Amino acid sequence: RARALLQQLPPQDCDERYCPDLAEEERRQLRAFSARRRQEALGQGLACPVPGPCHGCPCRKCGRRLNKGDPGISASRLGDQFWHPSCFSCHFCHQQLVDLIYFQQDGRIYCGRHHAELFRPRCASCDQLIFMEECIEAEGRRWHLEHFCCLECDEPLRGQRYVMRSGRPCCRGCFESLFAEPCQACGDPIGADSEEVTHQGLHWHARASCFCCSLCRKALRGQPLTCRRGRLFCS
Repeated sequence: RARALLQQLPPQDCDERYCPDLAEEERRQLRAFSARRRQEALGQGLACPVPGPCHGCPCRKCGRRLNKGDPGISASRLGDQFWHPSCFSCHFCHQQLVDLIYFQQDGRIYCGRHHAELFRPRCASCDQLIFMEECIEAEGRRWHLEHFCCLECDEPLRGQRYVMRSGRPCCRGCFESLFAEPCQACGDPIGADSEEVTHQGLHWHARASCFCCSLCRKALRGQPLTCRRGRLFCS
């Protein structure tokens, strides 16, 4: 339960004490953002038997009818509507809402995390909302300018070439020294800028001098081939 609450209601989204590195203007924006969400969108669902006047009403999410006395969830901000308990979930991530705490937007309910992300981007590194005017967008995610760094050496990558590794950016130097696969032919690492060919779990540079027949040196890219003990042969 505690883990689910931390996921659905990140404390850094509403309390500046969890964001020690924010500038004063960012703190001001966070306070205003949090206060506006609490006032306009925050609510807590009420678990109760479906009352007689609502007998036969459809569940707001799945559409199946709810009968008088069935367990249901109501949300005061969304009028006289009911959900099955298992259907009272975030519109984005579909997780059931822990302690029935929800945020509403345009008639839909969200967990706190995904409601906040309707309005502000979230940094993929520190998991805080971004209130700066500028941020970095890469691979479908966003970062604070100072947080877009190599996962190994922390070198800033703004304006630099990088490679994604396990969902995080890695500078070319670290990638080639730590993660690049060795070419089965020449033994050199296959760098971030090099084309690679794989076969049976082995790796080669895609160039003709590496990915070629071990005997006649015929280039094998796009050609029928076989592999024996790590050596390539043309048909």
